[in-house]
Amino acid sequence: MKFEAVVRTDLGKGASRRLRSEGLFPGIVYGGEAAPVAITLKHSDVINQMDKPEFYEGFVLVIDGQEVKVKPQDIQRHPFKPKVEHMDFKRI
Repeated sequence: MKFEAVVRTDLGKGASRRLRSEGLFPGIVYGGEAAPVAITLKHSDVINQMDKPEFYEGFVLVIDGQEVKVKPQDIQRHPFKPKVEHMDFKRI
């Protein structure tokens, strides 16, 4: 399983809201030797794979052409809509 991610430079509440209105959502990749990286993911790609058990065992994020193996650490969901608000990923 692979997902395309883009490094994001706009941080904060307003920037995250703009992403969500465009069908994207923010996330962060941390752990290991490298520094944490703020990313943007396409909501429709991720939400369709979240019902599969292998999603939670780990997958590959392609961040600006570099492949990083990650595992979802924390998922923040919308209170009543089937939407993801934010995701934390841990490098493996």
